[in-house]
Amino acid sequence: MTDDSPAAKIDQRIAELADWRGATLAHVRRLIKTADPDVVEEWKWRGVPTWYHDGILCTGETYKDKVKLTFAKGASLPDPSGLFNASLDGKVRRAIDLGEGDVLDDTAFTALIRAAVELNAR
Repeated sequence: MTDDSPAAKIDQRIAELADWRGATLAHVRRLIKTADPDVVEEWKWRGVPTWYHDGILCTGETYKDKVKLTFAKGASLPDPSGLFNASLDGKVRRAIDLGEGDVLDDTAFTALIRAAVELNAR
């Protein structure tokens, strides 16, 4: 019997990528789970890892040239480190695009996840 849980599907996606995108997605996933141990992982929209806590926190889409982390309420989140670098014109969402070789500020990203959890709890 195969494990069709969202977590297993995310594990499978990371393994299938087998390159910098898989490593980036795995790294981001660890940071999210560290920032919010109560986070719920889902598998949405035909294959998009999605993290929830009282609503969507963010999604982790993988493309040929980037990993896109879209925060559902990103426009309402403080981003003093300037992590958001995509979807900046949107009224609600904001995204972080990570390309090969990009280094994520783990501390700032963890703070962003915690702020998203806090915002969803309101």
